[in-house]
Amino acid sequence: MNTYFLEQLITTSNAMLTDNDPLAAANYPSQLTPCVLTIGNFDGVHLGHQAMLAQVRTIANESNLSSAVMIFEPQPREFFSPDTAPARLTNLAEKQALLAEHGVETLIVVSFDSDFRALSAKAFADLLALQLNVQALVLGDDFRFGHDRIGDSQFLRDYGLQVINLHTVTDTNHNDSDHSAVANDTAELNTAERISSTRVRDLLLAGDINAANKLLGRDYTITGLVISGDKIGRTLDFPTANIDLARIKPALHGIFAVDVVALDDKGEVIADGLSQFATNGQSGVAGLQPHSLFGTASIGTRPSVDKPHEWRLEVHFPQLQADLYEQTLQVRFLHFLHGERHYNGLEALRAGIHNDVADLLVWRQQQLD
Repeated sequence: MNTYFLEQLITTSNAMLTDNDPLAAANYPSQLTPCVLTIGNFDGVHLGHQAMLAQVRTIANESNLSSAVMIFEPQPREFFSPDTAPARLTNLAEKQALLAEHGVETLIVVSFDSDFRALSAKAFADLLALQLNVQALVLGDDFRFGHDRIGDSQFLRDYGLQVINLHTVTDTNHNDSDHSAVANDTAELNTAERISSTRVRDLLLAGDINAANKLLGRDYTITGLVISGDKIGRTLDFPTANIDLARIKPALHGIFAVDVVALDDKGEVIADGLSQFATNGQSGVAGLQPHSLFGTASIGTRPSVDKPHEWRLEVHFPQLQADLYEQTLQVRFLHFLHGERHYNGLEALRAGIHNDVADLLVWRQQQLD
């Protein structure tokens, strides 16, 4: 998959179309091949998003066009109100990997800023047609755009672009064991719920990982680089890997059992990647998936530490002694134990962590029995 920031595709400042010069981009040919495009945040790349991507691929294949996705970074609500924006299911790198897995050929990342939000609906349509070589679009039926909010699917049709609307995608029965979804008309919504990033966030926040996974069509993971922390865990005899979240706020909050694998530069799982860093014969506890180690994860703001606004993902690996700094780890969340707790003093915190690790190791053994 080729990834471009919109600025790379706009060859001059005049090519970012304005209402005063609507034909400015005509003299600047697109760098992209003719494509079918869908637009959105795609946070989580859940089953609803996957249905949209499947439709894009189908139309692209039938019309001999390439498939493309446009996303926004930051997401619009993060730009307008970062303190109250929804938690992120996936950061930019995670979205890139997931969209590539679903066959997207071109990803266009728009820097959502004051200039972009000021574009009118007409200027945005010009951008799509004249700069990005868009031949057709697949959009949700509630899609709106332009600072004046008059842009919608019909606006784009009137402009001359082909637009296919994908109706609301719901789960047929989210209590089923399989990951099934169907595009529904309004009459069917009484018996099935809309699949959305909001629903996934709510389920993860409630600790219902299995239900969230059904809407995602996969196990929920967070991927990040191991970075330096304040080493409080080490002083408590529970050293942790501090994993860069690369988002304002994560969707999970609490104490979890996790499986962790190491990834290479291409995002592929390294066979027994964590064990190769082990020292002193302390090679860790095997995870539940191949090439993984079992860990106990804390994700949140650490109420027992005097940094209440700093979100952290910290993973302790029982029976592992290793230097994991600068390694890329993928954390798969398996089981929610409890929410974050405030402990009065470091000794109480040490005892709480000891109990959590013991309880989660018991849970792991139960999965194997």
